[in-house]
Amino acid sequence: MALSMTEPTGTASQTGLDHDAIVIGAGMSGMYQLIRLRQLGLRVRVFEAGTGVGGTWYWNRYPGARFDSESYSYGYSFDPELLQDWSWSEHFAPQPETLRYLNHVADKYDLRRDIQFEARVASAHYQDATRSWTVTLEDGSRHSSRFLITAIGVLSAPTLPRIEGIDSFQGQSWHTARWPKEGVDFTGKRVAVIGTGATGVQTIQEVAKTAGHLTVFQRTPNWCAPLHNRPITEEEQRQIKASYPEIFRRCQETFSCFLHTADPRGTFEVTKEEREAFYEQLYASPGFGIWVGNFKDMLTDRAANKEISDFAARKIRERVKDPKVAEMLIPTNHGFGTRRLPLETRYYEVYNQPNVLLVDSKATPIERITPTGIRTSAAEYEFDIIIYATGFDALTGAFDRIDLRGADGLRLKEAWAGGARTFMGMMVEGFPNMLMLLGPHTALGNIPRSIEYNVDWVTALLRHMQAKGLTRVAARPEAVRAWTEHVMSCAEGLLTFEVDSWMTGVNRNVEGKQTRTVARYAGSAPAYRAWCDEVAGGGYRELVLD
Repeated sequence: MALSMTEPTGTASQTGLDHDAIVIGAGMSGMYQLIRLRQLGLRVRVFEAGTGVGGTWYWNRYPGARFDSESYSYGYSFDPELLQDWSWSEHFAPQPETLRYLNHVADKYDLRRDIQFEARVASAHYQDATRSWTVTLEDGSRHSSRFLITAIGVLSAPTLPRIEGIDSFQGQSWHTARWPKEGVDFTGKRVAVIGTGATGVQTIQEVAKTAGHLTVFQRTPNWCAPLHNRPITEEEQRQIKASYPEIFRRCQETFSCFLHTADPRGTFEVTKEEREAFYEQLYASPGFGIWVGNFKDMLTDRAANKEISDFAARKIRERVKDPKVAEMLIPTNHGFGTRRLPLETRYYEVYNQPNVLLVDSKATPIERITPTGIRTSAAEYEFDIIIYATGFDALTGAFDRIDLRGADGLRLKEAWAGGARTFMGMMVEGFPNMLMLLGPHTALGNIPRSIEYNVDWVTALLRHMQAKGLTRVAARPEAVRAWTEHVMSCAEGLLTFEVDSWMTGVNRNVEGKQTRTVARYAGSAPAYRAWCDEVAGGGYRELVLD
C-alpha cells in the first residue's frame, strides 16, 4: 500500500482521505509539529478545542501564572531568526507574555490557516482496512487521515474536587485552567482558594494583594522555594541573544533540560558548614537550582533528603510569623523535591497578612460547597469567589477524555487500565499510525526542549516512511515491553516514587487513580534521546513498517 505523501490527500486523491496527518492540539507541540509536517509536504489539519493557539498558555490565564524555567531556555530553538526577533522581558515570563510569544510564532509561520479552532475531538478510531484514522469532533463532523498525532499535553485535563454542592454556589467560581479571558477583580471580595500545588501557590500570592479577605484550604502542604524573578536588562538581553547556541547546548547536556543540573558531590561529602552554605546559595539563586541542581543524592538517600528538608523547614519558620501557621505549611508526608516543587514570590509572607486565613482541610475536611460558600466539619465560610486550584488528571487524563480506539476496536483507556505502556512515550501497541508528543513515559523536565526533540523524531520517522512509500507504522510488542521495563527500572531507588503525586499517577479526584504507578519516565533526557536515536539510527527495527 505505497503512497507518496507529498501528493495531496484530499477526498479527490487516490487515498480518499481528507488529510495526511491530523494533529490534536495547538499548543507548543502541535504548533511545531505543524511546521515540520508542512516541510514534508504533507496535508495537515490541527484541531484545537480553544479559540486560539498556545495550549497551556492559552488555558492557564489565572493570576500569577508564569514560567519557572528561565524564559530564554523555554522558547523554541529551531529558528535563529525567531530567537533574535523576540525579546523576553523577564527572566521568568508571565502567562500574557508567553501567549503573545506563541501568537507571534503563529503569525510568523502562518499557522492558523491549518488550524481549526473550537474543535474538540470526541473520538478517534483506527480503520484497519484503509490504514487510516477517523476523527470525530464534538460537533459530529468526521475527518480522516493517514496519521494521528496527539499534542494534548501532560497537564491539560483539569479536575474539580469531588465535593458535593459545587454547582450550588451562587457566587463566582472557576478552575484555574478555565479562567475567564476578561480577568477577575478581587478588590474587597471574600475569596477562597482550594489547593496549594504549583498553581495554587502562584494564584494565592497574587490574589492576596487585593482581596478583601482570602481563605486558603490546604489539604497537603508543598515544599516551595523562591523564584527570584526580575526584569531582563538591555545588556542581559544582548548577552542572551548572543549566547543562544550555548544556552541550548547546555539544555541538551543536563538531566532534565534545565540550565541547572545536579551537583556531582554527595550531601555528606562536605562539612555541615559547607552544606549549609551551599543550601543558602541555592535558596538565594533564581529558578530550579535548589531542586535539580542540588547534591546528587538528594532524591535517593533518605538522610540526604532530610538535610535539605530540615533546611527548607527552617526557612518557612523564619518567613512565617505565627509558629502554628508555619507548622501547617511544612510538609510531613514527603521530603523536599520528591513532589513537583512550586517556585514562589513572597508566598509564605502572604500568611502574615491579617486578611489571610489558612485552613487545614485534612484536619477539618470540606463537607460541601453551599450556595453562599464552603462548609467544613468545623465551620461554615461565606465567599464571593471560589477558586479551584485542584490541578489535572495528569499524563493520561487528556487521552482518557477522548474515545481512542486502535486496531480491532481496542480502547486506549482499557489498554492502559493497569498503567500506561508505551514505546518511548510516543507509540502504543495496537495503535498503528498514532504518534504521541509528550505521551506518558517520555522525557519531561523543561518541556519545550522535550517537545522539539519528540517532534523532530516523529518527523524523521514520517520522512523515512515517505521515502520508502510506506503507509503503516506500529510498535512491536517486545519493544513496548522493553521500554516499559526500562521506565520501571529508572524509577527504582527514587524517593519520588514513594510519594503520592501526579508524577506517580495518583489523583484523589479521579476515580481509579488512587494507587501509585510509574506514571512518568524518571531517567535523564540525554539517556532518553540516546535510546530514541538508536532506534532511528538502526532503521526502526523496533517498529513494524509496511
